[in-house]
Order: sequence, then C-alpha cells, then structure tokens
Amino acid sequence: MSLLARFFEFEKHGTTLSREIIAGLTTFTTMSYIVVVNPNILSSAGIPKEPSFVATVVAAVFGCALMGLYANRPFAIAPYMGENAFIAFTVCQQLGYKWQTALAAIFIAGALFVLLTLLRLRQWVVEAVPVSLRYSFAVGIGLFLTFIGLNQTGIVILGSPGAPVRPGHLTTAPVLVAIAGFVLLSILVVRKVRGAILLGIVATAAIAFIFKVAAPPEHLLSIPPGLGPIFWKLDFHSALTWRAFPIVLTIFIMAFVDTMGTLIGLSARAGFLDKDGNLPQIERPMLVDALTTCLAPAVGTTTSGAYVESATGIESGGRTGLTAMVTAACFALTLFFAPFVASIPPQAYGPALIIVGLFMLEPITRIDFSDYSESIPAFAVVTLMCFTFNIAVGISAGFVLYPLCKLLSGQIRQVKPALFVLTVLSLLFFVFYPYG
Repeated sequence: MSLLARFFEFEKHGTTLSREIIAGLTTFTTMSYIVVVNPNILSSAGIPKEPSFVATVVAAVFGCALMGLYANRPFAIAPYMGENAFIAFTVCQQLGYKWQTALAAIFIAGALFVLLTLLRLRQWVVEAVPVSLRYSFAVGIGLFLTFIGLNQTGIVILGSPGAPVRPGHLTTAPVLVAIAGFVLLSILVVRKVRGAILLGIVATAAIAFIFKVAAPPEHLLSIPPGLGPIFWKLDFHSALTWRAFPIVLTIFIMAFVDTMGTLIGLSARAGFLDKDGNLPQIERPMLVDALTTCLAPAVGTTTSGAYVESATGIESGGRTGLTAMVTAACFALTLFFAPFVASIPPQAYGPALIIVGLFMLEPITRIDFSDYSESIPAFAVVTLMCFTFNIAVGISAGFVLYPLCKLLSGQIRQVKPALFVLTVLSLLFFVFYPYG
C-alpha cells in the first residue's frame, strides 16, 4: 500500500487514488468560478480586484490543504458566496462601513470560532441538532445549488414583482448549450461513467467555445499581483464598537450556521454520519473552517468555509482529504493560469450544480413526515433556504421552529439544551439582520 493510501486511509473509506484525483478536479472545476466572482463582488466594497483575486486563492489553498491534511475530509474551503455579497452590498454600500472595518469584523468572528471550537462548544451545540434538521440541510443545499445552476445558465431568470422568476430565453445559444450540457451530463450519470461530472463540464465548455457562446482563453499564463494593498488592513477600532455589534453578530451567526449546515449536509450525502446522525471528529473540519475564517480577512477577503460545491467531488467518489488536497493544488495553479480558469463559462459548470441538486435530495426520505413537529421545521429549512436565497435564513428558521413545534406537541423533552442556544442565536440573527 502506498504512503498516500495509508495516510488518507483509502481502504477504510473504500476509495482509490484515481477516484480521489478525479473528485478533487471535479470539486475545483465546479467552484473555480469563485476566483473570478469573489473579486468582482468585493470590488463593490472598494477592495481592489487584482489583489482580491490573490487573496481568494490564498484562502482557498490554505483551507483546502488544511482540511485534507488535518481533517482528512473531501470538503473544499473558499470564501463564501452570500457572505461576500452581504459585506459588499449591505455592510459597505448600504450601511456605509469601510471594507477595512468589515474585514476586522470577520476576523473577530473567526477568532470566536477558534475559541469555541477548541473548547468543544461548537461540537456540543452541533450534536444537539435534530436528525430531521440535519437531513433537511442536505436537501435545502441541494435545491439551493440547483437554483444557482438554473440561474447562472439562464434557464431561469429574474422576473417581475408579481412573478419573481420566469423561464429564460430557451432558444438562445447560451441556454441551448447549457441544456445540451445537462443532457450530456445526465447521459453520463445514467450510464454511471466514472468522473461524469468533470467530463460533462469539460465537454460543455468545449461546446461553448466552439459555438462562440464563451470566449476561449487568449493565453494560459499570467503573473499574480501582490497582496500589499489589502494585506492586514483591518480596522479593529471601528469594528469593536456598539454600532458595529450587529454586523459582527450577523457575520458570526451566518458563518456558524452556514458551516454547520454545509458540513452536516455534505456528510449526510457522503455517508459520513454515524447511526445517531453525528459526524465523527466534526471538531476537526470545524477548526479548519475557523482558522481559515481568521486567515481570509487577514489577507484581504471575506468569510471562508466548507463549500456546498464539494458535493460534486463527493458524487464523483471523493471520500478522503486527498480530494481537498487536489482541489488546493488546482487553486494554487490558478495564480498562474487565471485566464484559463476564468474562461470556464456558467453554461459548463451550471448543469453540474443542477444535477448535484438531484443527488442531494435523497436524504429527504429519512425525514419523518408523519410527525409534523419534525417535518414543519425541516420544510421551513428547505423552502426558506431556496426562496430567500440565503442558507443562513433557512437554517435559522429551522432552529426557531423546532423547539416551538416540540413544545406545542408536548415533546419538549426531546429538545437538547444546546439547541436552545441555537434558537436564541437564530432569533438574534433575525432581529439584527440588516434587511436591505
């Protein structure tokens, strides 16, 4: 047995070197858009694009590598979508905070995460989450990914106030390429072709280039810019004020529930949960997430954590930390191959997100729909996660409704004490959330 096989415990997890490599490449391909999207979003907050690109890559490489080496899980880490938009458009544009203050608030939240994780308080709280809610996280995240894929490919677009979404122009070339990609990916999945998702993404990207739906890269290599303008530019003086408290609290709760929901949801799909629905050694991936959330604002980017797109690698067979290590290596290469990575169009990776949404629906069969005190909170998680386009809102709603439903049904004893902590935090989240 090779050194890699022993270190990452291939035999224990029923995987192989080739499978892990394909899974890592697949995960990277589906989330590589972050190196382009994140700097563009954060530029709205005033953070320079080129250094922000490097910061995005640095956070992803650090988080993925640490996840692989320390936690031995196939979960990729990068700056969160959603949190970056919250910082750019709500905190900086609407509320008028400087990006340096926002990054300091993220660092404070990350430091609290590290402390709570080392004290094992995060694990204590997570283990109190009911099984029905854990499986609802997976389902909600799956449908959330599906909606992202549908929207980014143009199959579903924004509508009017009376009809928030509507079909896109299904006869246009970009949408037809995306539909062709979905059909191709479906064929590969039905035929159980190994690496189907990665093959589907690459083949669809080639189709997009051929039919001029997306521009192929003009060149492959580029020299990465420096981090100087944004490295350690944290304004703690402004962040440690009562006026900024709602911002710190919101960032803290959003990151807490996003990470918890993502880790449990992905683990449910990968078969990592034990008979009680717990993730063994969950403190390890949580500590990785906390440390990366500290590093990210230090280098100049926003809250980072486990990515829901890791589901694509898991579906490709990734079961160990080597998947995350391969993803880390790919992110590192983007520092020099940014033009090529940026050329992968949403018509190529969008269908993969849609099909993964299907894969992640399976845990819904494990929710007891005959017990409304279980199904109503789970239903709220799934629907609000999708229809508010905010994972944290859905999860927080579940934490508020679960003890309420148990109280009304006379089953309040089933609620573990730590869950009330999440209920209080969730109520604070809804109270202090800066609604735009």
